[in-house]
This record gives sequence, structure tokens and C-alpha cells, in this order.
Amino acid sequence: MPWHEASAMSLREEFVEFAQDSHLHFSELCQRYAISRKTGYKWLKRFLTEGRTGLADRSRQPQHWPTRTPPDVEQTILQVRQAHPAWGARKIAHYVLQQRRLEAEQIPSPSTITAILRRHGQLDVSERPKHHAWQRFEHALPNALWQIDFKGGVVLGDATHSRVFPLTVLDDHSRFSLGVRACPNQQKETVQAELTEIFRCYGLPERMTMDNGSPWGDTTETPYTALTVWLLRLGIGVHHSRPYHPQTQGKDERFHRTLQAELLTQTSFIDVANCQQAFDAWRQVYNHERPHQALGFAVPASRYRPSERAFPEQLPVIAYGPTDQVRKVQYQGEFFFQGRIFHVSRGFRGYPIALRPTLEDGVWDVYFCQQWIKKIDLRSAERAE
Repeated sequence: MPWHEASAMSLREEFVEFAQDSHLHFSELCQRYAISRKTGYKWLKRFLTEGRTGLADRSRQPQHWPTRTPPDVEQTILQVRQAHPAWGARKIAHYVLQQRRLEAEQIPSPSTITAILRRHGQLDVSERPKHHAWQRFEHALPNALWQIDFKGGVVLGDATHSRVFPLTVLDDHSRFSLGVRACPNQQKETVQAELTEIFRCYGLPERMTMDNGSPWGDTTETPYTALTVWLLRLGIGVHHSRPYHPQTQGKDERFHRTLQAELLTQTSFIDVANCQQAFDAWRQVYNHERPHQALGFAVPASRYRPSERAFPEQLPVIAYGPTDQVRKVQYQGEFFFQGRIFHVSRGFRGYPIALRPTLEDGVWDVYFCQQWIKKIDLRSAERAE
């Protein structure tokens, strides 16, 4: 006689009544009611101690949770998540340890933190662990390479709904953010002024990498502009990413996604000054508080040191070696050599360039300061009139 849910109470009452006054052996009675002897004794004991109410179903939820996260620890986890809604479980765990908000033995596992966030409605169901197959590369020392780029324009909340363009500069080795600058435009003068302030604070890098758009590049054939020529004069090597290959700027692209998720999608800005204030506050958290997974959850500031190459307030004089063939670049970016005309970027106009022979007959390398610009071939060049 199975104990169907609908008749469970009546069957239990019937069972305990027979169990108290029956000529049947207890084991046989349990067998007829399709229950074990253990279950039979359980219902009989409850009836004798509690009466009929003891036969009702009880919640199977445990009365105590010895392994449950303490409320104060949960509260700390939730406070960090509320302050940084884009942070995941691993980042939160490392942050509370680094900030000494909790002791190491108090910090729940990432899976437990995820469960806490989900239980309190602070985890989007769309959030899933992201698996990446690529292999990371980084330069061995700070300031060996900086990545620079513009983030897409951000609409301000003023009456004109004007746009601000976040200029981001990132150290390749440490992921340290050297600047997030709220620029009203993407013009050369604006970028040069912002970079000057950054150089004065952190010094000069060995190289900088950037894409081929304005104001960094002209075309893929002549990728140098007045801005990049200025960088070359400072002794900074310039490298342009491959067209249509944003992964060349991978770290800065990833930085842009973080900036978007942690600040831009959650904040509106009144004007450029208000935007810059928010950028500065967020950059402080990013550099000094936010654990970075690619750094073993260290903060970028722990791996960065300012450059020993100080920014010169006066540009150095351009000088070449005694064996170099020096020519002056004309207005359209052309120069003359051995009766022939060649072209480089108009960004070099008015400046001297150096030509150095290669091992191939008739082929010369063109340099500006210490930067190789291009090769020229005397055998196929047009003659100057």
C-alpha cells in the first residue's frame, strides 16, 4: 500500500493506530504499508510525543548551516559589488584581501561569491565566465611600449549635447593607465597638449603604438603626421598597428571595454570638466585598487615605475652622422636625391632626413632622427625635371 501524497496523513494515522493495538508483527505491518521499520518507528514515536500534529510533513531545510557564509562577510561582498557592479567573483575576492576588508580565511571561494551575488539579485544571468584561447604578450619592463588611442565619443548631458573623446594611454608591461583625458576634439594640438602633461608626469617611453587614423597617421604609405613627427623628435619610436587588425592594440582595446563597463555605461556627464573629474577618480581605482587578472590579480601600480627619460621642455636638435646623405623635405612631402624625386609624409616638411645605403645596389634607407621611415630605389624612381 504505497503512501500517496494525497492520503499520507490518513495512512500515517491508520498505521500508528494499528501499530499500538495489532496482533500483526511490527515488521509485517510496515511491509503492508510499504515503509521501512525505521520509518515506521519514526512515525510512531512522533505520534506518541506530539500527537496527530507530529504526523505532518516537516521542512527538510536544515536548522543550522555550519558552512554558510557569515552575514558580515556577505555584506562586505555585496558592498564591493555595489561599488563596482562590473567586477566578477575572482576580482572581488582579491580586492577584499588586498584592501584588508577580510582576512584570507574569511574570504569565500569564487563560486560561493557568485552564489551570494545571485541570491541577492546582483548577478545578471547573462554573465558567464569568458574563455580566451589567445596567448598574452607583454614587454619586459615598464615604459618599453605605451599604447595610445581614442575611445569612441561620449555624449555630454549639456544643452548642446556635445561630445567628448576619451584619450587613453596604457603601459604595455604593467597595464598602468597613464592617462584618461577628456578631449573636446581629436586634433593634433589637443592631443599634443595632453601628452605633454602625461610626459611631464611619467617621463618618456621608448616606443608608442597607435592605429592609422587621425591624428596619428595619414595613410598606410605615409603614416606620419605632424603629431608623430613631434614624438620622433622626442626620441620616441612610433609604430602603427596593421590596418583592420585592432588586436595589435589589444591591451588598450581591452582597457576601453573596462572603461565602458565600469564607468561610461553607468555615468552621465554634465560637461568636459565633470567628465575629466570622473575619469581621474576611476583611473585611481583602476591603477591602485582594481585587481587585474592578467597580472595575477595584482594592481597595475604595483608593476609600474615612471620613466627615467625626462620630458625636455626644448626639443633636441636634429643631428645625423658624417656619412649620412641629408636632404630637406619640401612642402608636399617630397625630397630630391641624385636627380630623382621621392616622397615621404608631409609631416616631415621643412625637416632634414638622412639617407643611408643598403647592401642592395641602388636601394637606400630613409631615416628621421632615429626612426627608419622607408626604402627608396634609385633604379625605379622618376627623375626630377
